[in-house]
Amino acid sequence: MITRLPKGYFLEWSGQYENLIRSERALKLIAPIVLLIIFMSMYFAFHSAREAFFSLITIPFALIGGALIVYFWGVNLSVAVAVGFIALFGLAVETGIVMVIYLNDAMQQLVAKKGNSKETITKDDLKQYVIAGAAKRLRPKIMTVSVSLFALIPILWSSGVGSDVMKPIVLPMVGGVITSAVFVLLVTPLIFLMNKEYELRKFGRIEVYDTKH
Repeated sequence: MITRLPKGYFLEWSGQYENLIRSERALKLIAPIVLLIIFMSMYFAFHSAREAFFSLITIPFALIGGALIVYFWGVNLSVAVAVGFIALFGLAVETGIVMVIYLNDAMQQLVAKKGNSKETITKDDLKQYVIAGAAKRLRPKIMTVSVSLFALIPILWSSGVGSDVMKPIVLPMVGGVITSAVFVLLVTPLIFLMNKEYELRKFGRIEVYDTKH
């Protein structure tokens, strides 16, 4: 049975629900701005939209891990969880950009070696140097992930003051760090190699970006 309110009367939810709606609206505006700022920062670092994209594609894979751990932990989507995902954006891109820098450094070494001897760069050369660049990133990446997990995981079982607020923030970061690490170590070098093979096939050369300046 539907009860009609008298003319001039209306119902409005207030309290925590009202704050949640207001926060969701703000986050819908903040999240795209954060992604845009990250992309522009990567663009100014590499001076290439393509290289910036390589760093950004770690975000979807980080979101997968964050969403899975939030689901299995039984935590509802809230403002704190959204803040955790935004923090995860920066953490995932940070690790992704270092891998791209190592791979670009390997390409600089390849061009320097083949350019001085005027030898033709082959797909096998690209594969060899990409593997070498990714291998150099293996130990720093594992150390970065380990430090992040050692710092964040204890918060999940903490029971002190403020732990109820910190847990929803930390959950996406823990899951996202794991999945983004797998992506950065295994998938990013493969995509980078495919891109360089495409450049070699189409232009007869590979583009090298100096990320040291």
